[in-house]
Amino acid sequence: MNKGGIFIFLLFLLLIPAIPLSAPAYTVGYTTGKVVDFFTAKPIKGAFVTMNHDVAETDANGMFTVKTSSDRVLVRAYGYLRAEQNVSMPLIASLPITSPVLIKLVPFTPKALYLSFFGIGSSVLREPALRLIENTELNALVIDVKGDRGMIPYRSAIPLASDIGAQTIITVRDMKGLIKSLKEKGIYTIARIVVFKDNLLAFAQPELAIKAPGGAIWLDKERLAWVDPSRKAVWEYNIDIAEEAARLGFDEIQFDYVRFPDAVDVAFSVPNTEENRVNSVTGFLKEARRRLAPYNVFLAADLFGYISWNLNDTLIGQRLEDMAPILDYHCPMLYPSGFQFGIPGYRLPVAHPYEIVYLTLKKGRERAGIQPNRFRPWIQAFRDYAFDKRHFTAKEIRDQIDAAEKFGSNGWMLWNPQNRYTADGLTK
Repeated sequence: MNKGGIFIFLLFLLLIPAIPLSAPAYTVGYTTGKVVDFFTAKPIKGAFVTMNHDVAETDANGMFTVKTSSDRVLVRAYGYLRAEQNVSMPLIASLPITSPVLIKLVPFTPKALYLSFFGIGSSVLREPALRLIENTELNALVIDVKGDRGMIPYRSAIPLASDIGAQTIITVRDMKGLIKSLKEKGIYTIARIVVFKDNLLAFAQPELAIKAPGGAIWLDKERLAWVDPSRKAVWEYNIDIAEEAARLGFDEIQFDYVRFPDAVDVAFSVPNTEENRVNSVTGFLKEARRRLAPYNVFLAADLFGYISWNLNDTLIGQRLEDMAPILDYHCPMLYPSGFQFGIPGYRLPVAHPYEIVYLTLKKGRERAGIQPNRFRPWIQAFRDYAFDKRHFTAKEIRDQIDAAEKFGSNGWMLWNPQNRYTADGLTK
């Protein structure tokens, strides 16, 4: 070959794109498989299958195809524990294509109690709660990850949490270790994050706070400030906390106070209209779902009890029809003491805890058009404060549980603000 031919040949080699011996799993290939019930082997329709950042849903036969490949597949479905499975990746024609995988999900119905920012860190409150879980039908914990006053109980890696004072009190020294120990006991873990009621963030960054008519920071009946649900900086901070909770190992993220305050004399960065309120709340939840997708955690939100009955957004931005497609689980707060106006046919709600829970769930399902197992209500495990001050003992608690179970909800959650629970009304 002459010099000219050699030069052209070398130039040709330089111009050929480099061909890797094995392409990265996240760029080529695909994954197929089937998701079934662990006990019955029946296919599960609508299960979410996640690989890398790609999410697919199973069809009526439980089959799925994800347009990527990886050595790990994450799966969750309504009414089941989430699962993770390693998969093999044989090379076919130099492209990584996983062999079809079979994933079995275990049915699970959470029956939870709540521990606050202080409760989870106090052995005086935490240990009796764990003993109650061990000795009764309870099998889950709702834990404050960001409490009612904006505090985060563990040492967070989010800079803003320290900047605004959310780390001045640490009640849990090793949250990751605690979650690991709870899982070893078979306890389902739910991270409660109070979103738009945030006194610390509102005063640290007043431009994010909800304002009174004169421009001062607005305060609620507890003399606490809220942040503006329409502000993206507020979204970012709370979703950062949710992502951190997912990395800590929580099974579910549950947003509370994901709403506007129930007040008319307040000002936001957008006009105070129903559509703006609804768009702010659903916009936040959509962004949270997008960012949490790679973690395969369930997404839930606490809902005001009356939104099942009211045709509007109840002036707080919660409209059930708009939230239904975004959330995995809907958690209406069905404390009879909270239904100050009663419901049709039942003017004294504390005398009818069964009807309050069952009929409100039924109405909510009609509104949202979703299956009963997409609901998991909060029920009252504390003394009435609004009507006749009656104690909620075994009968009242069991009536609420029976109503939720007859409806077919995905479990239920006990709320006691003092974190003091008994076995009253619970199955041993």
